[in-house]
Amino acid sequence: MTALAGPAAAHPGHPVGIKDVARVAGVSVGTVSNVINRPDSVSEETRVRVQSTIERLGYVRSESARQLRAGRSRIIALLVLDMANPFFVDVASGAERAAREAGLGVMLCNSAQNPSEEAEYLGLFTEQRVRGVLVTPADTTGANLAGFRRHGIPFVFVDRVLPSAEGCSVSVDDITGGTLAVRHLLDQGHRDITYISGPRHLAQCQDRRTGALRALEEAGLAGERLREIEAERLDVSAGRDAGARLLGMSPRPTAVFCANDLLALGVLQALYGAGVSVPGEIALVGYDDIEFASAAAVPLTSVRQPAFRMGRTAAELLIEETDERTAPSHEHRRIVLQPELVVRGSSLTVGRPRGRNPA
Repeated sequence: MTALAGPAAAHPGHPVGIKDVARVAGVSVGTVSNVINRPDSVSEETRVRVQSTIERLGYVRSESARQLRAGRSRIIALLVLDMANPFFVDVASGAERAAREAGLGVMLCNSAQNPSEEAEYLGLFTEQRVRGVLVTPADTTGANLAGFRRHGIPFVFVDRVLPSAEGCSVSVDDITGGTLAVRHLLDQGHRDITYISGPRHLAQCQDRRTGALRALEEAGLAGERLREIEAERLDVSAGRDAGARLLGMSPRPTAVFCANDLLALGVLQALYGAGVSVPGEIALVGYDDIEFASAAAVPLTSVRQPAFRMGRTAAELLIEETDERTAPSHEHRRIVLQPELVVRGSSLTVGRPRGRNPA
């Protein structure tokens, strides 16, 4: 094997640079740059020689240096509340698909519903000068984003409605979703319904509760009939804890609406462990329609959110705002997607209709 002369051979730990490629290939630095960025502008013979040299030397261009020259990153940041929740996995998949089609990458981060961690990540995004940020805020005060805005990095709210004209947002009509869930339980004959919420400061939990109350009002029932349990988190473990509290209620409700499917699956585990029949003794409805909902021991009725579409749409808005070709005509938009009820066995009363959206 022939040894390579130059910096790469003399200093094994020295990263191969574009000058090393140019010297070994016998061309100018500008020619190497053209092969990388504008290959059609270089003759085939020269292009093949330079590409072969790049492969032999193991040259990898510095993305940070390229960004400094271009003044624009190829990385979009996505900051979600909980990557353990399959809903946010689907959101991330949609965002990644749109970014890939635009030749961009996605940096995925998890705030774990913690405003302090959210603030740290927003600081990191500022340092890295990412192209833009897709964010589901954990801090409801807006203080974290207020500081972030000063750096001029575009952002789009995901699964939240942005309360101003400072940016775009893509969300789901959670009030309608809550209404669909409780209206279905009322149609099944239930009048003693409990809402198991996640942390009440989360806008989604508030809106789903508002929808539940709207369904009661439509049925001529007082809102006070809706009993509530607040879970500390939106996960299965918190659902099991809520289920234990539910079992201690007197009288027990005949139906339960949970703020998301993970809570509902935890409640289902608690009820099953206590020998309580679902839906025979307690009917159960979740929210999100994650993949596990249909695969549960008792298939779970759930309000479906178009999570993949939400992530994709949010990324497309951010790309439009940050692309020099489309940015001049970009206008901030609030896009609100509609949920649908998917009825399964966990909420059905024998002899009553399945509802409009069986699955």
